[in-house]
Amino acid sequence: MPQGYVKAVDLPQVIPVFPLPGAILLPRGQLPLNIFEPRYLNMIDDAMAGERMLGMIQPSGGTAQLPSLSAVGCAGRITSFAETSDGRYLITLTGIARFRITTELPTQTPYRQVRAAFAPFETDLIAPHESEAFDRPAFLGSLKTYLERRQLEIDWETAEAAPQEALINSLSMALPFEPAEKQALLESPALDDRVDVLTALMRFDAAEPGDSDTPSAMQ
Repeated sequence: MPQGYVKAVDLPQVIPVFPLPGAILLPRGQLPLNIFEPRYLNMIDDAMAGERMLGMIQPSGGTAQLPSLSAVGCAGRITSFAETSDGRYLITLTGIARFRITTELPTQTPYRQVRAAFAPFETDLIAPHESEAFDRPAFLGSLKTYLERRQLEIDWETAEAAPQEALINSLSMALPFEPAEKQALLESPALDDRVDVLTALMRFDAAEPGDSDTPSAMQ
């Protein structure tokens, strides 16, 4: 965590946002992004020249040209940056804290900017301790059933040894849930709540009849 982000007031009040369906960022999670649209290349240039901060947020309706934005997103700091020979940016965002949009600002930039309220999620700035209520063997059992049905794979040694927050947040970000389900994971008040939502989603998926989706791999 970069120095200085101790309280909500330490975070910028106005941030650029990157609307992307099916993609969420969570505190201390890492999200790799391949940036190629000119307006978002512009956004990354501006972010790199400033606080390297931007907000990941899911669309929630509207039009393809101007989608409505979900009420809650997560701000991240660009912690890795590379430029390809064809002009794309490969970046990694590290999650800092969730925010609630208070208003979208009129702007001359080609990308959108919002006034962000971080105070409701100030506890995101402090990494939680492992919860005594977390039943890792039972959770991993549900995960194994879900992954087998989806024909997905993970590194089980990492899953068994990872701190609770890193495990839950990385799975919440990476598993192929629907956008509304991703949003429910993002908006879960605390880590224990996210565990409950994630477990329920995996068990619901495993209980559904029919064939699994096209095979893929989760790294």
